[in-house]
Amino acid sequence: MTKIWIIWWSGLDNPDILKDAEEIDIDTEYGKPSSALKIGKINGVDVVILARHGKEHTIPPTYVNYRANISALKQIWCTHIIATTAVGSLREEIWRWDIVILDQFIDFTRRRDVSFFDQFTPHMPVHTPMAWPFDENLRKSLWQAADNLWIKNHKSWTVITIEWSRFSTKAESNMFRLWWADVINMSIAPECILANELWIPYATIAMSTDYDCRKDDETPVTWEWILEIFKQNVDKVIKMLLYTIPQI
Repeated sequence: MTKIWIIWWSGLDNPDILKDAEEIDIDTEYGKPSSALKIGKINGVDVVILARHGKEHTIPPTYVNYRANISALKQIWCTHIIATTAVGSLREEIWRWDIVILDQFIDFTRRRDVSFFDQFTPHMPVHTPMAWPFDENLRKSLWQAADNLWIKNHKSWTVITIEWSRFSTKAESNMFRLWWADVINMSIAPECILANELWIPYATIAMSTDYDCRKDDETPVTWEWILEIFKQNVDKVIKMLLYTIPQI
């Protein structure tokens, strides 16, 4: 049975899109997830919603318990993950308000638990393949939804995940572009890594909200600006989810 997990970015304000919804608390061997799990149905499909940064966005990106979040998903037998996130554009082709369906990541984090495998069983090391970290079938479903809904989207782009809660310096922003990064955010790694370690298909709806600090003719990114752009366009993400989920 299909059970889809939506990892909700707090800027979406937890809209009431689930029918017959209920909340459950859960514990894992890695601790408690970021929020209670909201379980219900979308067009007859079982769906679970988790607020990545807590319901009131109280958990900074570096301190999200990603292992507990993904482990909780596994405990309740979710079969797919669709994550939502805000990203900054590092490329001229990606405009503010565009949707990006990610296909690669660069992990520039340094303070996070990035694996479930703190130690190996004797003679049984685990090295998870990560060449194509975002599930191709889920990605295709998402970009087809965007195309059919006439939502401007980009289908093959790389995100770099940075540490802490601060934005980039101009030198860092220019460096990331040289590293082939197309967009930037603070949460995709290690979330995507952990999903792959548990062999759960994972894909992301990323909304471009800003231009980082790469443009001399633009004010550098601020949190208030990100939130404002995301709130103006949250309906795009919700429409894509409502369209995609019954197709999976």
